[in-house]
Amino acid sequence: MIVVIIKENKKGFLDLLLLADEQEDMIDKYLERGALFALYDNDLRSICVVTSEGPDTFEIQSLATYPQFQCKGYAGYLINHVCNYYSDKGTTMMVGTGDVPSIVSFYEKNGFVFSHRLEEYFPDNYDKPMFENGIQLKDKIYLKRDLRAG
Repeated sequence: MIVVIIKENKKGFLDLLLLADEQEDMIDKYLERGALFALYDNDLRSICVVTSEGPDTFEIQSLATYPQFQCKGYAGYLINHVCNYYSDKGTTMMVGTGDVPSIVSFYEKNGFVFSHRLEEYFPDNYDKPMFENGIQLKDKIYLKRDLRAG
């Protein structure tokens, strides 16, 4: 497996980005200001976008793996890669996600702990109701990982 940072034609990865964030204008708010990491295992498997959110804080804005490659460790590998990459650049990696137990559990298994909640984030910011694993998304849950913990 290799991870590369994509610097040009980030919109060329829109099909995969839309798996993580279904509304293109929301992706446009962070795609160009963020670093796009792409994980390849022969072919493209997973991506994430990381933005700087302050002097010591970074945020994973989108993390997506093609459905046929999910549950094979690619997303966890990519999370660890970006956390290692940013470990000498800051202290905290954040991620915001829907309040869905399986997704929150995934991030917790990858070293994240609950930080805070934005109530009614999805209804207030998206054009249509958003669903994940059959659950309508309302609140956005933020989790954080200490980049100094290794």
